[in-house]
Amino acid sequence: MENVSVDAIAPNARILDVREDYEWEAGHVDGAVHIPLDTLPERFEELDPDQDVAVICRTGGRSSRAAAWLESHGYSVVNVKGGMGAWLEAGKPMVSDNGQDPTVV
Repeated sequence: MENVSVDAIAPNARILDVREDYEWEAGHVDGAVHIPLDTLPERFEELDPDQDVAVICRTGGRSSRAAAWLESHGYSVVNVKGGMGAWLEAGKPMVSDNGQDPTVV
């Protein structure tokens, strides 16, 4: 599994966010798929196995575990180094579901 920087993520990339609901609601990548890490074994088939996926969490730990698990099940994945914290620091666009300015919690 490859670890990539937020700058290496293409604007049209398929992103899987494995953070918890409250983290997602505070701020996430617009268009990302949200499957919390603990539900991934039951929900991974919601992902297209023929599409490359960039997996992201808050700092990179959970996404690394998720990416390794997905890769072992035949998915083409990369882990986003630094996670949403790095995404925010890089000034990449984000949206929130709570009516407030998007942030990373």
